[in-house]
Amino acid sequence: MINILNIGKNLSQTQRLIIDSVSSFCKTTLKPRVINDYRHEVADRNIFRQMGEMGIFGPTINGYGCLGESYTTYGLIAKEIEYVDSGYRSMFSVQSSLVMNPIYKYGSDLVKSKYLPRLASGEYIGCFGLTEPDHGSDPSSMRTKAEPDGSDYILNGNKTWISNSPLADVFVVWAKCEGSIRGFILDRSMDGITTPKIDGKLSLRTSVTGMINLDSVRVPKTHLLEVVGMKGPFSCLNNARLGISFGVLGAAEFCFNTALNYSRDRTLFGQQLSEKQLLQMKLANMSTEWNLAYLSCLHVASRIDNNDYSPDMISMINRNSCDKSLMIARTCRDILGGNGISEEYEIFRHLCNLETVNTYEGTYDIHSLILGSSLTGHKSF
Repeated sequence: MINILNIGKNLSQTQRLIIDSVSSFCKTTLKPRVINDYRHEVADRNIFRQMGEMGIFGPTINGYGCLGESYTTYGLIAKEIEYVDSGYRSMFSVQSSLVMNPIYKYGSDLVKSKYLPRLASGEYIGCFGLTEPDHGSDPSSMRTKAEPDGSDYILNGNKTWISNSPLADVFVVWAKCEGSIRGFILDRSMDGITTPKIDGKLSLRTSVTGMINLDSVRVPKTHLLEVVGMKGPFSCLNNARLGISFGVLGAAEFCFNTALNYSRDRTLFGQQLSEKQLLQMKLANMSTEWNLAYLSCLHVASRIDNNDYSPDMISMINRNSCDKSLMIARTCRDILGGNGISEEYEIFRHLCNLETVNTYEGTYDIHSLILGSSLTGHKSF
């Protein structure tokens, strides 16, 4: 109903089949449980298995049980999942973009064959350790260290606000090593890893968040990723940011559809709410912003598919999609009045989630600085 421009009409037959399959999975498997999962902060390991059975993890990866599809398809999958809940999309995007992607791009053949098939099937759950207690938007100042010791590295440090960490079997951890930032693949069998859950979240409650504490963890040198510097984690983040850019539009679309249907059923001063000019203006504004954001996402995804893009393009659509989706959710909450905060109508859950999604993988201000630097040629930070 929000898609006035009929965007997506030119998707390939394969993409349509994939999206229809994911949409059906979301409606039959995720939708019936989302209110209870959010209310009780349930992050169910079985959801990873079910997504794995769908074959959607790491959709841009060739082989290892993955689809080998385009980045456009990856974004469309994220959008379908986040139509139900941002936490479920976070499960999907962390596993795909922040764990499987760096292993595939920078890992040894040994590491790829050991972990990728099990991550693709959902047997293994992965997480991405970059953010630290004192270093969020400034990850290059991290304190986690890796020191060589014979055929191994010894890792010490702490990571926080790590999606999936309490459930994780595989950890992509970034640390300072011999003067550079390097990435390492750890797994739950290694001694010295603890992953306490962060309690009390008021957002993204269908996914679990925690810490990664590393106490002299011995990691084989074969588990070192072949990338040096911040290029490694930033390439992962850009991949995830594309999924976020699409995903939040799914949440916004749900809010819009709910508000539109509500306005048709609600009578106010003897008229349907949808007959009110002020309400129609709000719907027109939201639809316009959503359609323009969606077009932008498809354009950038197409550029990525053709390897003709720059990171600032991703920052632009991430910043815009999150900002406009949050605005849409807030407006829709207002349209529903008191019912807007009821879990029955689900808008407020999406609104709370979007407040967080607008922060992680780069805040609005960080993306503004990235764009400002690109426009002026001057470093912003």
